[in-house]
Amino acid sequence: MKAQPQASHFIDGDYVEDTAGTVIESIYPATGEVIARLHAATPAIIEKAIASAKRAQKEWASWSPAARGRVLKKAAEIMRERNRELSELETLDTGKPIQETIVADPTSGADSFEFFGGIIATAMNGSQIPLGGDWAYTKRVPLGVVVGIGAWNYPQQIACWKGAPALAAGNAIVFKPSEVTPLGALKIAEILIEAGAPKGVYNVIQGDRETGPLLVSHPDVAKVSLTGSVPTGRKVAGAAASQLKHVTMELGGKSPLVVFDDADIDSAISGAMLGNFYSTGQVCSNGTRVFVHKAIKETFLTRLKARTEAIVIGDPQDEATQMGPMVSLAQRDKVLSYIDKGKAEGATLVTGGGIPNSVTGEGFYIQPTVFADVTDDMTIAREEIFGPVMCVLDFEDEAEVIARANATEFGLSAGVFTADFSRAHRVVDQLEAGTLWINTYNLCPVEIPFGGSKQSGFGRENSAAALEHYSELKTVYVGMGKCEAPY
Repeated sequence: MKAQPQASHFIDGDYVEDTAGTVIESIYPATGEVIARLHAATPAIIEKAIASAKRAQKEWASWSPAARGRVLKKAAEIMRERNRELSELETLDTGKPIQETIVADPTSGADSFEFFGGIIATAMNGSQIPLGGDWAYTKRVPLGVVVGIGAWNYPQQIACWKGAPALAAGNAIVFKPSEVTPLGALKIAEILIEAGAPKGVYNVIQGDRETGPLLVSHPDVAKVSLTGSVPTGRKVAGAAASQLKHVTMELGGKSPLVVFDDADIDSAISGAMLGNFYSTGQVCSNGTRVFVHKAIKETFLTRLKARTEAIVIGDPQDEATQMGPMVSLAQRDKVLSYIDKGKAEGATLVTGGGIPNSVTGEGFYIQPTVFADVTDDMTIAREEIFGPVMCVLDFEDEAEVIARANATEFGLSAGVFTADFSRAHRVVDQLEAGTLWINTYNLCPVEIPFGGSKQSGFGRENSAAALEHYSELKTVYVGMGKCEAPY
């Protein structure tokens, strides 16, 4: 099984290699097999990519918004035509089951290109301001060269979520995927060229922890958009701030999902499972602290246990598989260590907690795990695990659960399940998070803004709001008469 790309990097419309860079091994998580070997970008590669983007951006920004939009919509069309091929690559890259990638990964990337391609002709209009005899007008202009730094959980989606608004606004982008999942973004770059984008307007370079700082600190970079962990976000935001660069941070979370006693229990269980087990739990917005009212706790746990144990774990390339492996051995070991902490600190293990017996071989599989009787001070209730580990906590009072839900440095997401819509809106209004759901969880269509508050980041992905983070306002005062001075 091989997925070797033509070369490690895609710069100025073509594949580029520099074997002097550190070797990056792309490993298929279901088997542990090395499926591709790439090289991290050398300083020369970084300079080449940024120079290409800087040159291409001037041309791209001179195109009309409608013309840029046509390219993005064409890219979306190509991605949909090749959805199966792109989904199979995403499965190799991440280990996610094909039944998931085929509906959630390239398709959401295509949605992003289509959405921003469709709105850009009117979304960046300015305003005219009358000032008596004089007047002024405003216009939104691109920032220049944007650096996108991706995470390994949704590599193709993130490459598009950052690329689409950046390109729509007239910027060029240099995108660095995670070294764990280096393959998908290269295909996105190929498709954009095929769709008619100028060479250099979307470049992809591979890299490791040493590459990101070189990109962020480069003087020709105007903005950095990161999807990653909170510790990484602090470093990147600090480095960018020291040079007054624009920044978007989409970081981690420890999000609360509150289930009241009048909720539809089966629907709430579905929401909790989507918010903990989808993508083998490797989703930043996951509702990993599930607060369940004591009146329905036992019923909730009984049904949750049965449904969790029925999840089909297996070969990600089999369409019957519902859960694949973790993305890497290191990530699985990290999650298993958190499970050990949960047991040691007194949480009740309802189901899971180890490596499934049904899977053989060297893959990085783990059981979907549920802990009950979790208290707020436990490690598993405070720290982001980023794996399929659900913590169920008890509550009785609305004010109490709101206070406990907010008692975290994170503020990415939150959810509420209740039949009382007055309570639903009252509670979400008090929860400290950037993206919230009522009676559902983890739905992120491109039409709505996505992002966090507190330590979970700032700025927004998706929706027309994202364009504000990839452009800046220019104001022009027009004097209609003679200019006079008092001296």
